[in-house]
Amino acid sequence: MEINFEDKSVVVIGGTSGINLGIAEKFAQSGAKLAVASRSEKKVDDAVNLLSKHKHNAIGHAGDVRDYKVVEEIFKKFNEQHGEIDVLISGAAGNFPAPAMGISSNGFKAVVDIDLLGTFHVMRSAYPYLKKPGASVINISAPQAYIPLEFQIHVCAAKSGVDMVTKVLAMEWGKEGIRVNSISPGPILDTEGMKRLAPTEEILNATTESVPLKRIGTKIDIANTAMFLSSEHASFISGTVIPVDGGWSLGGASSLTSEMKKLFQI
Repeated sequence: MEINFEDKSVVVIGGTSGINLGIAEKFAQSGAKLAVASRSEKKVDDAVNLLSKHKHNAIGHAGDVRDYKVVEEIFKKFNEQHGEIDVLISGAAGNFPAPAMGISSNGFKAVVDIDLLGTFHVMRSAYPYLKKPGASVINISAPQAYIPLEFQIHVCAAKSGVDMVTKVLAMEWGKEGIRVNSISPGPILDTEGMKRLAPTEEILNATTESVPLKRIGTKIDIANTAMFLSSEHASFISGTVIPVDGGWSLGGASSLTSEMKKLFQI
């Protein structure tokens, strides 16, 4: 199945590292025009240099998704340079493992503001520039959206909200031919999230064993799913949350809790 995004405009928010950069590079390899954004100016510059090795010179802007005016300005600039958006990936996120009583109000708020409020800011700011009909919007969610996990109360709250944003917008924007979906990555190698949630070899091994496919996922697993969801092959898929986790969310996720209890000595 050949998927081609030749000369399509693709925006990846949070697209300067980890899963999101992997998605951006996969689209760039397929001929798309890439625009990326994140808080770090240096990460933006590095990502733009990497992505520009492909057919089109990539563009990027630094900004915090928690600031609506900043996000609004980023999309205005992207539109001026790349035109209407064919594919939008929203993946800005924050996480750290901690028991509920070990998280301050500010810590809880920070994750909710980045993940949930940030997603709303991205959706609202991008809407005027989405191709109508034809745009594909993908929010990067997490298993914590539908699996209650100890030490992840802040992420569970935020990501469940993100999935509801996805479903509501799929309903509201569907009449204009815009599709909105969520991808829920499981344990993925070489990501900041995995380093934080599996900081020891013991936790990593236990997590690997808990995945029915007996391996940790890769960034290309997520990128391939994003490309499929954004292609004509998925033209009747909207309002869905797609786990890409090797079956981990079917029951293996609980192993993370038991290993975390050892880490926190609970």
